[in-house]
Amino acid sequence: MPYKQLGERLLRRGLGFQDIDALFVTHEHSDHVGCARQIVAQEGIPVWMSRGTYSAMGSPDMGESIRFAVDGEIIAMQDFELRPFTVAHDAKEPLQLTVTTGNKRFGLLTDLGHATPYVTEQLQNLDAMVLEFNHDEEMLRASKYPSFLKQRIAGSYGHLSNVQAAHLLQAISHKGLRHVVAAHLSEQNNHPELVQRVIEVAIDERSFVLTIANADSGFDWIDV
Repeated sequence: MPYKQLGERLLRRGLGFQDIDALFVTHEHSDHVGCARQIVAQEGIPVWMSRGTYSAMGSPDMGESIRFAVDGEIIAMQDFELRPFTVAHDAKEPLQLTVTTGNKRFGLLTDLGHATPYVTEQLQNLDAMVLEFNHDEEMLRASKYPSFLKQRIAGSYGHLSNVQAAHLLQAISHKGLRHVVAAHLSEQNNHPELVQRVIEVAIDERSFVLTIANADSGFDWIDV
């Protein structure tokens, strides 16, 4: 999103750019790079990404702000430990994250075509997570998207369908998982009610509270 819009969203959450300690760019696609370059230029905030992502962005001059993240290599930041891990997505070197602080563990997983055993392993014993529920398979097939785009989205390096995401959630769900945010829903090829339904089918007794993120407003603070 544009720099100004991000500033407005931060303000609505009681924050400003001065409250941000660092950025983490998962991959080079424009909806994930957003205004990272402008934030770095204007605020001098450190930005982490893989070398592949940096190269795919055109190796922009970020001065001393650039930091390189590596699969499995812990990033220590104040009381937090960030652990990046590789995912199957059509980007140059995409990374997603788990974040640990004290005895709490959070997982971020958006933008991948399928969950590898490695991904499933990284997401064990979470207290909370943000998980991609990108599309309903039938809606995508029936959509007006061109064939190549449908194939990309549904492919092994595209995006998780509701069913794929629910199966992954089933594989990592445990009594300690308290919060799950369903995110990255396609506005054309998905609907919150479909996400709710597929989770109810996949998981009989769930311990977590489900929140469905909105593309315009995101979601409120969650106390983990």
